[in-house]
Amino acid sequence: MERIAIPERPDWREKAAEYGFNFHTLYGEPYWCEDAYYKLTLTQVEKLEEVTAGLHQMCLQVVEKVVESDTLMDRFRIPVHTREFVRHSWRTRQPSLYSRLDLAWDGTGEPKLLENNADTPTSLYEAAFFQWIWLEDRLNAGQLPVGCDQFNSIQEQVIARFAELREKHGFGLLHFACCRDTVEDRGTVQYLQDCAAEAGVATEFLFIEDIGLGEKGQFTDMQDQVISNLFKLYPWEFMLREMFSTKLEDAGIRWLEPAWKSILSNKALLPMLWEMFPDHPNLLPAWFADEAHPTLDSYVVKPLFSREGANIHIVKDGQEIARVDGPYGEEGAIIQQFHPLPKFGDSYTLIGSWLINDRPAGIGLREDRELITQDLSRFYPHIFVE
Repeated sequence: MERIAIPERPDWREKAAEYGFNFHTLYGEPYWCEDAYYKLTLTQVEKLEEVTAGLHQMCLQVVEKVVESDTLMDRFRIPVHTREFVRHSWRTRQPSLYSRLDLAWDGTGEPKLLENNADTPTSLYEAAFFQWIWLEDRLNAGQLPVGCDQFNSIQEQVIARFAELREKHGFGLLHFACCRDTVEDRGTVQYLQDCAAEAGVATEFLFIEDIGLGEKGQFTDMQDQVISNLFKLYPWEFMLREMFSTKLEDAGIRWLEPAWKSILSNKALLPMLWEMFPDHPNLLPAWFADEAHPTLDSYVVKPLFSREGANIHIVKDGQEIARVDGPYGEEGAIIQQFHPLPKFGDSYTLIGSWLINDRPAGIGLREDRELITQDLSRFYPHIFVE
């Protein structure tokens, strides 16, 4: 893997405005960056594809084990009153749309799984669409190696999946929802809504805060339409604890993502993977923080529900070297062996490897000068060559 400097396209901000990329700059800091790109080889892309597919299947085996055990449901902090709801979603194989594995890798040796963003992954629009526009512009301008490509079939796979949900799973009107005042989430949902429309799926948008409760216990939209299918960019760990969680089982909604993703998106997945697949080359040793585990000099503490790096802290050789504050931690934590992200120049780089309908579909790369990747970490495009 190489990081290669290149001048920005002079008109990329105008293109971003034209395509509705409203979060390319966040809080005055650049989020989308194209003063460089990452170059991989075809062999490296094939490795990422193989590892991503294998890890995903291992994660699904964890779900199979957890849903059969109240003890493990406790470990994952699935509230008792929602457990049958989660189990039913798995046993009836409720369909999913997408997920993103975060991997540490510099192109040599084995990629290591840091965590699984299986419930509400963002950075989709920029990975699926805007970096592809970048690639086309650069190729047309003769600024990239002849014959290069991008590991990115995300958009076409998303559209194909929505078509499949409509044709094979009977998804009719599909509502989309996210919270108010979240520019990135709103952009992600709008992109997915556009992809669904492209696949012939009828869609409506509403904010999570505007979902109502009908007389018969169904969830309803602002026009009092009953919601039958809902894509929500809103975490299951929140939903399973809110007042309306007692209504989830009876509401008759098909959810994207389905409730079994509450297991995959939980950091408790990581020690479970290590227990079930010990010494696997793509896993890092991990344990529950409140259980017996080896003494480590270098490790990372992650709360079970942490998102965007919140409440994570890193210890190296017995000394804390990084910490991010946030609202998580009371639910418990896991300990994972420290494996530093590869450093290119003055920044650490994380690979987000996307799966659509359980199949590897492409990657997005994020950079940060800090060791812990957060929501404002910069996104860089990539190519691969033969």
